[in-house]
Amino acid sequence: MIKKTKIIDYFQANISELSEDAKELVFEAQRAIKTAYSPYSEFSVGSALLLDNGLFIKGSNQENAAYPSGLCGERVALFAWGANNSENKVVAIAISAQNKEGEFALAYPCGACLQVMVETESRTKEKLKIIVQINDQEVQVFNGVECLMPFSFSL
Repeated sequence: MIKKTKIIDYFQANISELSEDAKELVFEAQRAIKTAYSPYSEFSVGSALLLDNGLFIKGSNQENAAYPSGLCGERVALFAWGANNSENKVVAIAISAQNKEGEFALAYPCGACLQVMVETESRTKEKLKIIVQINDQEVQVFNGVECLMPFSFSL
C-alpha cells in the first residue's frame, strides 16, 4: 500500500486585501452577474478572466428551458477566451454569485467547469488562480484547479 496526500493550496481574505488586479477581477465578476439569464434557478453567477495582457473577459450563467442546454458563467467566459483571445494566457478567474434576494452567495465551480479549467491549464501550461467570492466581503483564492478537483480527466 502506498499512502499519498493531496494539499489544497488556498487562502481566505477580505476583498480589500487583494492585489489591485485581483480586486478588479472580482469586481468584473460581480458586474457580469447583471448579464446572467437565470429565470429557472434564480441564482445568478458572474465570472471574469484576467489575461496576461491585462484584458478582462466576462461570462455569466445562461439558462434554458431545455435543461441542461444552458451554460455556467465560468464556461461562458472560458469559451469566449478560446474563441477570441486564445493567443493570450488566462492568468486568473473570479466567480461571484447572487441568490434571488440579491445577496452574494458561495458558488464553487461545478465539475464541468473545473474540467474546462483543467483543459485551460493544459493549453496555457500555467496554473490558474481561482478566486471564489464567498460573501459580500470575502474570497477564497486557490492556486490551480487541482485544489478544487484533485483528480481530473485527461486523454
